[in-house]
Amino acid sequence: MKPITALLYLPLLVTAKPLSKRATLIPNIVFNDQSSLESYFSYNYPWGDTHNGAARMVQANSVASSGVLTLTSHYTGASDYAYNSGTVFAKQHFSVPAGGGLDFTASFIAPVAKGTWPAFWLNSDSGWPPEIDVAEWKGDGKISFNTFNTSNQVEAHDVYYPNPAGWHTVKAELRDAGNGLDVKTTFYIDGSVVTSQTAKGYIGKGLYLIIDYQMEGSSGSPGPTTDTKFQITGLEVTSV
Repeated sequence: MKPITALLYLPLLVTAKPLSKRATLIPNIVFNDQSSLESYFSYNYPWGDTHNGAARMVQANSVASSGVLTLTSHYTGASDYAYNSGTVFAKQHFSVPAGGGLDFTASFIAPVAKGTWPAFWLNSDSGWPPEIDVAEWKGDGKISFNTFNTSNQVEAHDVYYPNPAGWHTVKAELRDAGNGLDVKTTFYIDGSVVTSQTAKGYIGKGLYLIIDYQMEGSSGSPGPTTDTKFQITGLEVTSV
């Protein structure tokens, strides 16, 4: 009778990769069609259909198709609001947690003529500020990056906006500044850092994301009397 040989089974050791905290909050398919847009965005502003300019927002002027959101401004000549235009805001509210962050990325064809006032911005969902203008064009051939700590304490940075008829990618990285209270925002154009700003006390504050095509107001007047368009593609929002 042969002796029984005991078999020793050793556990297989697998080195686990650390789990990434990154999560997609708005996917880059959001502008594939109107249904996709409406899954993540509502029409107009969170508070209504007007805001600090000469345009009244109407649903029909915000159209998503083939991955592109097109906001069209149409001159009506009305005495109160001389334009019908388009604006949408995200249904989800966003906030930067202590130790965490958010990334907002999108590509734009943005008009820069006098009287055109497109913007991609974050606004407080309760009171004001917070406000971070991820990208704002105010009719002067420049793109603006702004952070409002109060109405009088504003960090603002303007740079020349090249080739406005072509696509340009803007990104804002919002991060805990390291003290669990403030948010540091780093702004990029086409992959290059443009500026960084500090938003005091923004940790945990709720934010709306607004994609907005307002007219005149801060961009001057008179504005154009022919149709103009603000186009957005590749929008993605992630938490980190």
